[in-house]
Amino acid sequence: MSGIVQSNILRSSGVIAVSAAGLNWNSTIITGSTLTAVAGNGYWINTTSNTCTITLPSSAEKGDQIVFIDYLRTWGTNKIIIDPNGLNYQGNDDSYTIEYNTDGQSLNIVYSDATKGWLPLDDDASALEPTAPATQNGIFGYGYTSTWVSMTNLVNSSGVVASDVTGVGTIRESPSALNYGGDKGIFAYGGSTGDNAISISNLVSNSGVVATDVTGVGTARYYSGGAGYGTDKGIFAFGKTSGNVSMSNLVSNSGVVSTDTTGVGSARRMNNGGVSYGTDKAIFGYGYVSGAVSLTNLVSSSGVVATDTTGVGTARFYLAATEYGGDKAIFGYGDNGSKVSMTNLVNNSGVVASDVTGVGTVRSYLAAVRYGSDKAIFGYGIGGSNVSLTNLVSNVGVVATDTSGVGTSRRTLNAAAYGY
Repeated sequence: MSGIVQSNILRSSGVIAVSAAGLNWNSTIITGSTLTAVAGNGYWINTTSNTCTITLPSSAEKGDQIVFIDYLRTWGTNKIIIDPNGLNYQGNDDSYTIEYNTDGQSLNIVYSDATKGWLPLDDDASALEPTAPATQNGIFGYGYTSTWVSMTNLVNSSGVVASDVTGVGTIRESPSALNYGGDKGIFAYGGSTGDNAISISNLVSNSGVVATDVTGVGTARYYSGGAGYGTDKGIFAFGKTSGNVSMSNLVSNSGVVSTDTTGVGSARRMNNGGVSYGTDKAIFGYGYVSGAVSLTNLVSSSGVVATDTTGVGTARFYLAATEYGGDKAIFGYGDNGSKVSMTNLVNNSGVVASDVTGVGTVRSYLAAVRYGSDKAIFGYGIGGSNVSLTNLVSNVGVVATDTSGVGTSRRTLNAAAYGY
């Protein structure tokens, strides 16, 4: 037997108990669907792929202890099931169902006696998991000047836009973009020469470097929206192929784009109408069906798109959206037959506010991104012609007047946050 020898507590005469500090922690992460537990051990249980049924020892001594920990905070998705193997558990025989299904939970059990059997010392969830710092920087990328381009412009943590960087990857307009993995970005889909829809993607590192093309997954399209959800993942949704679509594609926290999911809500194109809110959810808003609309679709913290919600504010399309203030969002600018500069704030519960008279040059086909952890910037677009001007957004959602732009004037670009 290994462990720290302490006073002979809770054990029958002559048997020395191993203290909690002296548990033998299993060196292998448990990923299987079954586990036969041994007293005196601690186990890391990873249920990412499946439920795990844990069989306890068929015999136990008073003071026997076993600990189980949710290794990747996935018990809420795939639970653990405890089989007492003939012994009682909290005074109930082993015909009772014993399940633990809360993310971040740990289970510390000790055997008492034949009457009560195994008793939890604690079975609490760790409510607070470490939170990554907010992204500090942004990147504008791709677009259309008098032709398709792949250039990018970095935005630093003070909202200053850098000069053009020669682009990497296929030249295109109207890609979608989002932040993933906490500190990286991705551009995906878009329209290339002759408005041919494509499904390639380009990852952006946490230092703002754009990678070469990755063959896309899912239906090629452009004018789709992108947003983060669940703190470190993303979702692309809606867009246009030969017609408007409502499909979506989830993006993992390592930047892998999944296959098509049948969409919920009205098929439409929107350019940059997706945005995160409330730290772990998202909203897609406005767009074009057979005309301008103002409806929205909320996205849960697990990436599920909700049905249409009747919109608030002026119906319009080809607007931009971004987060601000740490947990809120803003839709801005757009076109409803004529270009506008109005904005609509979104609170941290996903409720869209009424129109706020815009500041700055009216325009559409622009992009927006957060910077400096809690502020944002609208940039580029087309008014009477392509522009490169920007408008900063404070951490309370106030849009500033025009700032002379840096970089090539263009429209139908997009932007993503990156970098701690």
